[in-house]
Amino acid sequence: MRTIQKFASAVVMRSMLASMSPKGKVVALCAICAAWLLLDQVVKALLSGYAQGMVVCSILFGLIDIRIVFNTGAAWGIFAGNPVLLGVVSVAVCALLLAYFVWDLKGIPLVQIAGIALVIAGGVGNAIDRFAQGYVLDYLSTTFMDFPVFNVADIGVTCGIVLLLVGMFLGTGDVKRTGSKTPAHETKDDAVAEGEDAL
Repeated sequence: MRTIQKFASAVVMRSMLASMSPKGKVVALCAICAAWLLLDQVVKALLSGYAQGMVVCSILFGLIDIRIVFNTGAAWGIFAGNPVLLGVVSVAVCALLLAYFVWDLKGIPLVQIAGIALVIAGGVGNAIDRFAQGYVLDYLSTTFMDFPVFNVADIGVTCGIVLLLVGMFLGTGDVKRTGSKTPAHETKDDAVAEGEDAL
């Protein structure tokens, strides 16, 4: 079963690498990042006129309320009152991810490109709020569980991290499978062919 899993991972990895040129990867990163950032900023602009604590409406059969929260900290209110510091940290993380993308441009798979783009879009989206307003506008509140109010940018960061981990898992499987091939695994025909070449 593990052999099948590694083989499938390697096939998926190679197909994703082969399907895009470095230029195509840059375009994909910019497109995903711009689209998610635009979505985040448009939704925030639409809700910016509502007062703190106001429930605008319910969506998804009442599972989520659109409730306005001005968050000066991070999730669960940690580091509250430090929006500029959190904004700087967000920008620094985005810069590191962008540097990693450039460093591994030829080898990075599409799933990790999407992950990096979503994290950058989410980080920049919330950083814009922190620098411009001193708080992040959160508005998605779950009614079925006690969970911090979040926004589209937060969804991007979370999904992006998941995609990055998936890409790392697939990459590990591919490396292990590739690294396991040694001269000891050469077939008899390969050895004969090499002997004929030597002659």
